[in-house]
Amino acid sequence: MITADERAAIRESFARLLTDQCSEEDVRRTMETDAGYDPALWQAMANMGILGLIVAPEHGGIGAGPVEIEMVMEEAGARLLAGPLLSSAVLAAGLISASDDADAKARLLPAIASGERKATVAFTGDKGCWTAEGVAVEARGEGDAVRLHGAASFVTAAHVADILLVVASTSGGLAVFEVDAKASGVGIERLESWDRTQRLARIGFDGVPARPLEGAGEAAIEHALDLARVALAGEQAGAARRIFDITVEYLKTRVQFGRPIGGFQAIKHMAADLLIEVESATSAARAAAQAIEDDAPDRQVLVNLAAFACADAFSEVAATAIQMHGGIAFTWEHPAHLYLRRARADAQLFGSSDLYRERYVAALENAA
Repeated sequence: MITADERAAIRESFARLLTDQCSEEDVRRTMETDAGYDPALWQAMANMGILGLIVAPEHGGIGAGPVEIEMVMEEAGARLLAGPLLSSAVLAAGLISASDDADAKARLLPAIASGERKATVAFTGDKGCWTAEGVAVEARGEGDAVRLHGAASFVTAAHVADILLVVASTSGGLAVFEVDAKASGVGIERLESWDRTQRLARIGFDGVPARPLEGAGEAAIEHALDLARVALAGEQAGAARRIFDITVEYLKTRVQFGRPIGGFQAIKHMAADLLIEVESATSAARAAAQAIEDDAPDRQVLVNLAAFACADAFSEVAATAIQMHGGIAFTWEHPAHLYLRRARADAQLFGSSDLYRERYVAALENAA
């Protein structure tokens, strides 16, 4: 169990690392590279324990949980961290940890925690609906082997992944399979993304040999996705707060008609509305993380609420921040558009807000 003091120390250390190595200049430089992440920063994060945050101590990790994941993702979002943190250290590590495969845990988790190997999860197909119906990879038994056929799309950080965890349809329902990213029959096609700090790909599987991840059925998949949803919500809340703070600082220093524009009543009202969005998003993300930590009865209610509330809040804050900055925010040199790009990309990453509103209502009805 992570204590409050340890949690605060992790957050402070990570925030300091990002301040030193993930400035706006660093983000702009990194997003133009082929890899799309900074290897030196990645290793520093590994040394700090961030990549093994939810990995059990016996596998080289810290053994933290959803609350700590949400916390560090707030810091990552604030700095627009580019790289496979969400893909490898949250989604993939969470899926492996939720399985019953002791061998896979011993083989894969230490390398993920140390940063030596990176992993990602291939789930949805070209429809991008992030539901079981959207899975477009099929696992077939061919002789003594299992081979995968089909395609997965919108896979995060696939271009730098060493390990692919592929969700595929089987005769018994959904299952997860481990695939070497460089295996014969794997075709990785990069997709265009409006957010240049994120990398997405479509992966084709043409009879690719795969190893089943034991005990990784639909419950384990959903648990890993819940972790990713809460982590993404934390990123969105942290980024929304950061662009809000940048905007407030601008309102204090930009003078028009002989006074700071932040003094005008209309601007004050806009800023107050944005503050409500920021605080609400932060509360929603943290409440969902705690619900997963406690396995609370209303866990699905809070996770789905955070999924759409944080996405919508970040999009609203980022778009309004551009308007409040005026013409300068429309230039390439200003960071506001980087936050808007991240907001719009994040809002579709694991499913749309409409999807999570429907899931939220269903969860409320189930809890009634």
